[in-house]
Amino acid sequence: MLIPTSSVTADTMLVRSEPHIIHSSSSSTILHVEDDDDSKIETKPLLTRAFSYSSSSSSSSSNLVMQQRRRRIASANSLLSGAVEGCRREMGRAASDTYVVTRLSFRLLRYLGVGYRWIARFLALGCYAMLLIPGFIQVGYYYFYSSQVLRGIVYGDQPRNRLDLYLPKNMNGPKPVVAFVTGGAWIIGYKAWGSLLGQQLSERDIIVACIDYRNFPQGTISDMVKDASQGISFVCNKIAEYGGDPNRIYLMGQSAGAHIATCALLEQAIKETGAEPRASWSVSQIKTYFGLSGGYNILKLVDHFHSRGLYRSIFLSIMEGEQGLRQYSPELVAQDPNTKNAVSLLPPMVLFHGTADYSIPCDSSKSFADTLKALGVKAECILYEGKTHTDLFLQDPMRGGIDDMLDDLITLIHGDSSETIRANSTPRKRLVPEFMLKMARSVSPF
Repeated sequence: MLIPTSSVTADTMLVRSEPHIIHSSSSSTILHVEDDDDSKIETKPLLTRAFSYSSSSSSSSSNLVMQQRRRRIASANSLLSGAVEGCRREMGRAASDTYVVTRLSFRLLRYLGVGYRWIARFLALGCYAMLLIPGFIQVGYYYFYSSQVLRGIVYGDQPRNRLDLYLPKNMNGPKPVVAFVTGGAWIIGYKAWGSLLGQQLSERDIIVACIDYRNFPQGTISDMVKDASQGISFVCNKIAEYGGDPNRIYLMGQSAGAHIATCALLEQAIKETGAEPRASWSVSQIKTYFGLSGGYNILKLVDHFHSRGLYRSIFLSIMEGEQGLRQYSPELVAQDPNTKNAVSLLPPMVLFHGTADYSIPCDSSKSFADTLKALGVKAECILYEGKTHTDLFLQDPMRGGIDDMLDDLITLIHGDSSETIRANSTPRKRLVPEFMLKMARSVSPF
């Protein structure tokens, strides 16, 4: 039986089991006819031109969305890859520094031998570090992950000619700068030792540059002084690029770093009064020198160091022999009549020291300050009653709250605006429980 084409819509086709095909006048209609009158007719829709067009548009739009999604995923993957790569670089740098320190430590063991004093000091140092570990973890996290810390800036061509910069969060205008030379008994000094001081000063609107230098046995005292001088030169000439005020640069050193920094300062002053051509920095660029728990008459201290485990033979190797004890004793150099003109170039000298310091007795700072004042230099010695060698630099800052030495330092740098700076600064928080600080103080080898 034939089904008229007029009874079928333009978007329908009829299907039977054994079809005969009849083409209708509509190009979108096909009729399949079956001979059995009782067979059921099954209809299936055809796609119209309009539907095909809209489907094509929808497909294009979908492809565009997918492309945009792929781009976003690729961008996210790229950022993630960059972050991972940056993390790898930082870990590699930290591992490299750790390797250098470890390798030099093993080299040092060959020099130290097995003296019982050294072994006792080493064990005490391990206990001391363990008791302060809660604070070290927090400071270490800041050092490695804070965006305000720029680590490993190269200032020279020697292996450890690097420095770290600690920048304030608010960089609205040039900031005063402290170039800091860390301590470490001329043997274990490292720029990261200044991270606690750098963090606390940067939170009070001061840029801090912690200068690394070669330690013994990688270098001797002349190498250390040369490295420190190069680091100071970098700060004097480049710090403006990092937001520092080149007219407000302060030099500071702690313990052995105070001795090295003072030697560099005096050496530079002597160069400026001699026939040598002017170096890359000048003593006049240093606004004030701050010495923390420093030793300035090494000739007097050599026997004291020997009694505390830094044996005379080792110390003489560090100081390049007996003649070096005089050459690198700032107090004795300043007393030399031939350096009178050089001494007159020195900036104001402020020496901080604790009266309970057994590593370097406070008489060292008192005597040097008296010598400088007698020679016409503006000098001052500030003593802190009952404070040890590490109280002023580690335990007090980790205790939080009031820190007399840090407050004095901020006042000397910021002057009249120091109170405003303190009021706007984050209060110092405790990093280590009090009982652990007291135990650390009792076992400290310094």
